[in-house]
Amino acid sequence: MIEFVSADWVADRDDELRLVDVRDDWEYSGIGHIPGAVSIPFDRFRAEDGDEGMLPGADVFADLLSAAGIEAGDPIVAYDDTHGVFAARFLVTALCYGHEPLYLLDGDYSAWNRDHETTTEAPSIEPTDYEVTPPETTPLIDYDTVEAAIDDPDAVLVDTRDEREYAESHIPGAVLLNWKDLVDDESRGLRPEAELRETLDEHGITSDHRIVLYCNTARRISHTYAVLTHLGYENVDFYEGSLTEWNAAGGPVVTTE
Repeated sequence: MIEFVSADWVADRDDELRLVDVRDDWEYSGIGHIPGAVSIPFDRFRAEDGDEGMLPGADVFADLLSAAGIEAGDPIVAYDDTHGVFAARFLVTALCYGHEPLYLLDGDYSAWNRDHETTTEAPSIEPTDYEVTPPETTPLIDYDTVEAAIDDPDAVLVDTRDEREYAESHIPGAVLLNWKDLVDDESRGLRPEAELRETLDEHGITSDHRIVLYCNTARRISHTYAVLTHLGYENVDFYEGSLTEWNAAGGPVVTTE
């Protein structure tokens, strides 16, 4: 599970947490970062030749966390400056490699910077010998599972891309829920819970269904997955291959332009 936490919550517990900044190196060192945060840029934990989809591989991920001074079981809070979508991808990756507990900053660096201290000084890091412990289960599903979900009345396929992309091509039966519809541009974090649940209900995305998430490369569904699990949804599938794999395999698509 990935839990959203406020800036104040993080500030009150900063000495208990491991903060991970997934922005580019130049942003971390040039613009500034949350004090104590380590830098693990987005492109370091993505790979086209990793385990599945764009997961980097267990050894690569272990090396990244070792170099960042993170131990197994350390509570990790990740953030970016894009409403949390890149940070969510890092956290889903960590979840798939068995790391917990995991937290996503509700709001991003710009929101933090309004009321809290920042710095350009990198913390002193003592490398660890991190080892991945594969979890018994993960939310990851494959092409065949998604294909079967098309005709499953208990499943809801959810496309988290934007309206143009959806219109151009989407998996048959999928409903459109742009991931950005769940965030507030002013606070840069989640919309109020009542609004979130209303939006999800309006799209037929209810907890009594199996929710199957996809986008193009599994970045945007990471944020939606985090939102759903944070709200208590227990049956959420994560199609890591997303449309990149689906199209390569010749899966059926629908155009609504």
